[in-house]
Amino acid sequence: MKYILDTANVEIIKYAKEYFPIEGITTNPTIISRENRNFLDLMGEIRAVIGEDIPIHIQVVSNNAQEIAEEGNAIVKKFGKNIYVKIPVTREGIKAIKILKSENIKVTATAIYTSQQALIAAKAGADYVAPYVNRIDNLSSNGCNVVGNIIRQLKAYDLKTKVIAASFKNVQQVDNVANMGVHAVTVSPEIFEKLHMHLFTDASVEQFIKDWKKVYGDKNIRDMI
Repeated sequence: MKYILDTANVEIIKYAKEYFPIEGITTNPTIISRENRNFLDLMGEIRAVIGEDIPIHIQVVSNNAQEIAEEGNAIVKKFGKNIYVKIPVTREGIKAIKILKSENIKVTATAIYTSQQALIAAKAGADYVAPYVNRIDNLSSNGCNVVGNIIRQLKAYDLKTKVIAASFKNVQQVDNVANMGVHAVTVSPEIFEKLHMHLFTDASVEQFIKDWKKVYGDKNIRDMI
């Protein structure tokens, strides 16, 4: 499973790249607008931080299929080949996915709430489909079950499309989709920071250090070698 960070904040990306196994960055128009910066400068700085090998998922803002395709082409031309063009699964979006895939441009189909939306996007050629786990939960459905259904359908019909689960409220949701074999998760910085944390881990470390100091004081192992 790939861990992808859902943010356009450069300082957060720098921090996350230093400490965690970040394997991608996802953005959308809302995330970009929060930074209130020149779009080209922001994307260029993110690319400089993460390097060429880590993909960025950039969402279009057009609604017409031809305009979406043109926007996707412009995004890839400007920011390089390791870009996934994010396209919502509207009717125009599905058409645009078909156009861009015929031009060998990588696509992430987003704003997915049902397994059928994901399956149609996959048949249109999407490389990734992004179901919104917590938003589905908020509609009195079960987001994790939808992710599981999508995974099973893609496998049943021998489709190469992968699932990048999105929209998480808590760590348990991330763990649930991981247990289902999801290919990737894109997580907000707030949730991402909690994935590795546990109070008893911190307590264990404190006890280890306390016991060590009783015998060896402030010396660490390097000092003793």
